[in-house]
Amino acid sequence: MTALLTLDHVTVRFGGVTALDGVSLEVHEGQICALIGPNGAGKTTAFNAISRLVRPASGEIRFAGRDLLAAHPADLAGLGIARTFQNLALWPGMTVLDNVMVGRHARGRTGFASSVLGWPGAKEDRELRARAYAMLDYFDIADVAARECTGLPFGTLKRVELARALVNEPRLLLLDEPAGGLTHGDVRELGELLRRLRDERGITLLLVEHHMQFVMGLSDYVFALDFGRDLVSGTPAELRDSAELVEAYLGTPV
Repeated sequence: MTALLTLDHVTVRFGGVTALDGVSLEVHEGQICALIGPNGAGKTTAFNAISRLVRPASGEIRFAGRDLLAAHPADLAGLGIARTFQNLALWPGMTVLDNVMVGRHARGRTGFASSVLGWPGAKEDRELRARAYAMLDYFDIADVAARECTGLPFGTLKRVELARALVNEPRLLLLDEPAGGLTHGDVRELGELLRRLRDERGITLLLVEHHMQFVMGLSDYVFALDFGRDLVSGTPAELRDSAELVEAYLGTPV
C-alpha cells in the first residue's frame, strides 16, 4: 500500500513545552488508522500540525507526496484533506443543508456567500445544493435538511458534521473524537458508517479517539503516543496486550 500521509520526526513546541517530540507515522491509502494515548499525549497537536493550525519546529509532513508544510491551511480542502472537530463546529442558526454546503465552498468558484445566500452563480448553486442533498441522503438525514441545527439530537449533529466534511470529496478524513458523547447504539452505527466510507468511497481515515473498544474494533492500524513521543504502533491484535500501552494509560508497569 502507498503511504498517503507521512509524519517524519515532527516536533512541535509551545514556548518551553515540547508537545510533540520527533513523532513519525505513516497512514496508507485505504486504511482506517487511530491515534491514541492518555490525555496530554500530543494527539490533538499532531492533528493540528497536519491541519496546518500549528507549525512544527522541525520534521516533515507529506500528503500524497506533497510537502504539506509548504501549503496554506486554506488549501487543504482542495488538496483532499477534511477534518471534524471534538467540539462540533456547526453553525447553530443555519439549516442542516446550509451547514453541509459550507463544506464545499473551498472547491467552488463563486464562494460560500454566492452559494448559500443565493447570489449570482445559479448553476453552481444548483449543483452544490444537489451534492449537499445527496450527501445528507447518504447519511440518512435528508429529512432534516431544512431544519436548523439547534435542537437536533447529538448523534444527528455528528452525521451533519460528517456530511459537511465529505461533501468536499476528500481523500483523507481526520476525525477528532468522533465517538465522544455518543450512546452505545450511536457508536456502533458510527463504526459501520466509517467502514462504508472507506469501502464504498475509498476514503482513508485517521482518528483521534479515547473509546478503546471502538478503536480496536474499527482500526486497521493504531499509533500510540505518550508525552508527545512515539510509544508503540501495530494492528489492534498486536497492541491488545501491549505492556507499554497499559502502563501509559494506567501509570503502572504490567
